[in-house]
Amino acid sequence: MKTLTTLIIAVVIALLGIVSYAYSGLYDVSASSPHSGVLDWLLSTTSHASIERRASEIEVPELDNDDLVLAGINDFNSMCTGCHGAPGKDPEAMGQGLNPPAPDLAEEAAELTPAELFWVTKNGIRMTGMPAWGATHDDESIWPLVAFMTRLPGLDAPAYQELLASAEGKGHHAPDAAGEQHSYCDDEVSTGAELHGHEDGTEHVHEEAAEPEVAPEHDHSTHEH
Repeated sequence: MKTLTTLIIAVVIALLGIVSYAYSGLYDVSASSPHSGVLDWLLSTTSHASIERRASEIEVPELDNDDLVLAGINDFNSMCTGCHGAPGKDPEAMGQGLNPPAPDLAEEAAELTPAELFWVTKNGIRMTGMPAWGATHDDESIWPLVAFMTRLPGLDAPAYQELLASAEGKGHHAPDAAGEQHSYCDDEVSTGAELHGHEDGTEHVHEEAAEPEVAPEHDHSTHEH
């Protein structure tokens, strides 16, 4: 009985200590401050185990398809390179400020199974900046991206650019006729803009033409002659 009482007291003290530390403001939550070695190991180990467990029952379609890969590279170039970079291309400013840093997907693709790559892409990972693309893309839109990532470890910068050039017009994020790509980081705000949903979950902005201003009718009766 005495041992149980001592254990309860120890747990209560530990909980009070954790709550006090949380309210103290001593922990640095800035993205410029890296995690400690212990916390980094704990989060990394938990993340890998969680991904492996949840991806184990995913049925992987046939991914060894050149058309699927070509569609996937345009989606990858639009959705992923800003944070993860690409062969011969550094992450953009947002990606360089992430903590933990977004991993090199060529290395990740060499270590993770296609099912695991799909699960991470679809569901994201909490507190890392990795979004859940499944919120805006269905499964059929994500598999081309996975198909391309399985090829990523074998691509250098020239091979990446060559493959990207040959993928013109393919994928949900292929450049339009003006050569522009839709970015989920860009806010399209305009007066009179109307959003229309598409089957792939994306939204397109249609702006209503502004009505021309009509000049007031001139009143000649007020003129003296």
